[in-house]
Amino acid sequence: MENPIWITGAGIVSAIGLNKLEVLDALLQGRSGIGPVRHLRTVHTDLPVGEVPLSNDELQSRLGIPSGTPIIRTALLGMWALQEALQDARIDTELLSDTAFISGTTVGGMDKSEQYYPDFLSNDSRNEYIALHDCGSSTELIADHFGRFGFVATPSTACSSALNAIIAGANLIRSGLADRVIAGGSECLTRFHLNGFHALMILDSRPCRPFDASRAGLNLGEGAAYIVLERPSTAQDRGVEPLVTLDGYGNACDAFHQTASSPDGEGAFLAMQAALSDAGLTPADIDYINAHGTGTPNNDSSESAAMFRLFGDLVPPVSSTKSATGHTTSASGAIETVICLLALRHQFLPINLNWSEPMENGLIPVRDSRPSREVRHVLCNSFGFGGNDSSLLLSKWQKP
Repeated sequence: MENPIWITGAGIVSAIGLNKLEVLDALLQGRSGIGPVRHLRTVHTDLPVGEVPLSNDELQSRLGIPSGTPIIRTALLGMWALQEALQDARIDTELLSDTAFISGTTVGGMDKSEQYYPDFLSNDSRNEYIALHDCGSSTELIADHFGRFGFVATPSTACSSALNAIIAGANLIRSGLADRVIAGGSECLTRFHLNGFHALMILDSRPCRPFDASRAGLNLGEGAAYIVLERPSTAQDRGVEPLVTLDGYGNACDAFHQTASSPDGEGAFLAMQAALSDAGLTPADIDYINAHGTGTPNNDSSESAAMFRLFGDLVPPVSSTKSATGHTTSASGAIETVICLLALRHQFLPINLNWSEPMENGLIPVRDSRPSREVRHVLCNSFGFGGNDSSLLLSKWQKP
């Protein structure tokens, strides 16, 4: 791409690691973070999840937040990931006023709302937690922990929220409205969250198996991730080089159904096609696709159809890393963008765990992390309810 956007920093926290190095090690070792519930208070202990292995108290202590401070888990996870991204890109508090912050979420402060709602009805003694319910509150809490950003926004488009936050940030840079944007998303597990997906009958009581013939649903996860998007000149002014580049992106909404994907994968097809066109690349240029790959019968069939439509018989290596992290819903697009960044930087293919048997009319996902050719361009897919589908195209940076 003639004028790529530089990605100069990244931070992540998930069930497979508290930072990029831990996540990288888990991916290279094929290690899953999905297991029994530990922190979420729920009766559904039979449903495996991908929890971040730190309690709220542990996160607060490590972040230096005084005990008793009204806080929500979505914000704590976001603070943890944003801290790494800022350090990675060498951004100090003096630069925040010239930096936009866009964080996608859907659950927001639901963890405390569901805990204190009975109290709210009876005596209103926990209103400071109820006030943190809406999605924007989590973003404000994360931002305020570090300083005052020049611009703050909170996209909420279900499971494509974080990827759409990145797209919004890229559009700010392209339009000249910002030189530097930190974008991504954060989402914690809640009972509302778990029960809602359980009511839709799309949760698996076993570890999920994306693109497998026996797939029976998803495992919910939680986490956060952010990337630092910059105009090259802004990064060069402080002597920072890119980790990778963001060369293209696309968003489409097929509005096929409130929750289901269309049989022909129209929204996914249009999003990937737009990302390729935006980057000025062809399907043959793509070396890896990080699929949305939820492990539900509907999504994996629909996404496979979309990839066959776009790539024909030459679909590049594909995997779903939700088999390791769980489906982190609104944060998934950012978490998987950072995983794609790691794949480009370290030249490997993330393995699709738990796969054993091809699904009907489906693809065979990655089972060997060693690429057959250089990994230069990757697509990252993230699809939301209502058919709000997005795709990013990241590229390996070649120093001039």
